[in-house]
Amino acid sequence: MNNRQSTIENQKGERLLRIRLARTGAKKKRSYRVVVIDRERARDGRFVEIIGHYNPRHTPPEIVLKRERVDYWIGKGAQPSETVQSFLKKAPVPAPAPAA
Repeated sequence: MNNRQSTIENQKGERLLRIRLARTGAKKKRSYRVVVIDRERARDGRFVEIIGHYNPRHTPPEIVLKRERVDYWIGKGAQPSETVQSFLKKAPVPAPAPAA
């Protein structure tokens, strides 16, 4: 294991992940992906998974999250950024589907 790998893994050998925004879109026409990414990667660097998107140019701003995947990654130890944490508070939790 090289130094780079050891900086992004905790003592159990698990990767330290964040759920944060990655900017997309053209100049002056920003939009964002909500991604799971290694903690030390650049804002727009290689990510593990796209779990939603955010478009602040809509009125009201559009926030779409795959709640199942967000819960899965949080369960695996990923920590949401402050912005994503506020999105999670605003986004309604879907009701469980009734059993057929």
